[in-house]
Amino acid sequence: MGVGADKPFISTRILDLSKDDMPREKALAQGVRALSDAELIAIIFGGGLPGLSVVDMARGILRDCDNRVDFLARLSMNELMSKYKGIGPAKAVSLAAAFELGRRNSEQASSCVDPQIRSSRDVMVLMAPLLGALEYEEFWVLMLSRSNRVTYKRCISQGGTAATVVDVKLLLKRVIDCLAEGIILVHNHPSGNPNPSGEDDSLTRRIKDGAKILGINVLDHIIIARDEYFSYADEGRL
Repeated sequence: MGVGADKPFISTRILDLSKDDMPREKALAQGVRALSDAELIAIIFGGGLPGLSVVDMARGILRDCDNRVDFLARLSMNELMSKYKGIGPAKAVSLAAAFELGRRNSEQASSCVDPQIRSSRDVMVLMAPLLGALEYEEFWVLMLSRSNRVTYKRCISQGGTAATVVDVKLLLKRVIDCLAEGIILVHNHPSGNPNPSGEDDSLTRRIKDGAKILGINVLDHIIIARDEYFSYADEGRL
């Protein structure tokens, strides 16, 4: 699969496009918010394929991703390079860097003020930008104050596509170091299925039992699966 896969590669630069198809000039004249997703990607790529402008190249790649930028963000650099003619290391790294910069911006913006957790949905809004698009599992703990404000977010472990190993003793040490009054456990399911596994149930019980001895409340365990989530507290399983 790939855009223009049967043609020899000759770069079509943004500078070679017609004036009506120059996203940089459009951005300068109207602001970057006026640009389409394809035009933004075209600026990152810089060059297209023979007979195909970089904007049309970007449109083709987006069509393969159901015109969803979040689907495109899930493609690895190797997948981009292997699927699309003309996407080499420079373009793949540039696009990955742009997505990572956006992710960090979302993370830092959400951490400027200690958010207050009133429901499981608040956790989803806070953590989905960090976990929703990952292709591997991460396990996080939110440290809460007495008024349920998030004072710290800590990634406890990273794993593979199906699981991640959590050291309960290390987790509880992190909680104690942060002087948390309560905690919320959060991890993701790259499969897209938010339902907890038997291992998730067992880990939740062990963490809850250990935290109880220390006088720390486990308020919820949220599993994020892209744009869906499961809440142990909401389902009465905590």
